[in-house]
Amino acid sequence: MVDWNDIETVLLDMDGTLLDLHFDNFFWLEHLPRRYAEIFDRKQEEARLELVERFRAEQGNLNWYCVDYWSRELGLDVRAMKEEMRHLIAVRPHVEDFLARLHASRRRVLLVTNAHHKSLSLKLEQTGLERWFDGIICSHDFNLAKEQPGFWAALASVEPFEREHTLLIDDNHAVLQSAHEYGIRYLLTLLQPDSRREARAGLYFPAILHFDEIMPELEDLDV
Repeated sequence: MVDWNDIETVLLDMDGTLLDLHFDNFFWLEHLPRRYAEIFDRKQEEARLELVERFRAEQGNLNWYCVDYWSRELGLDVRAMKEEMRHLIAVRPHVEDFLARLHASRRRVLLVTNAHHKSLSLKLEQTGLERWFDGIICSHDFNLAKEQPGFWAALASVEPFEREHTLLIDDNHAVLQSAHEYGIRYLLTLLQPDSRREARAGLYFPAILHFDEIMPELEDLDV
């Protein structure tokens, strides 16, 4: 599935890839609607349906991921509300071992996320994963979501990589499709981004359940 001898750069998504997507799904679909209903004296289910519709209207563009955008739109401090549920932020199984092995090699490892800086800082603070990366890229810095045309060229302009020798792991099909169109050769997704939901089926791109399935062997590491 992964030819480590041919890979020089590893691009890793955060939410739903390195981290369990349960935190994000629970926050946006349960916690935030509940707090919205409390603050604005709305029925909880009515608030949830309204917010889910508003979220979907922004899906696939940068606003969907933007803490500042939703704070303005909803009249709430979204970052502070994420703090209320930070105990749910969790690293997926085998991730730290996987990152440690990559770190021991000469391959360049970049975190490439659509998460807003305020979400990113909270999650890195909670998990301590920052130490494993050679660089951390937030799509907000380019004003382009990873799904959008032009993102990968913008990334390559600041973090050069050889498309033929690069692996991207991401749970989002649209992101993987965008990377495929740009020419990134090695693409993987996750079967179960949210540990509380059923594993996905019928995926277009090759998929893993956990990172131990693609763990670089010690003899594969260029140490």
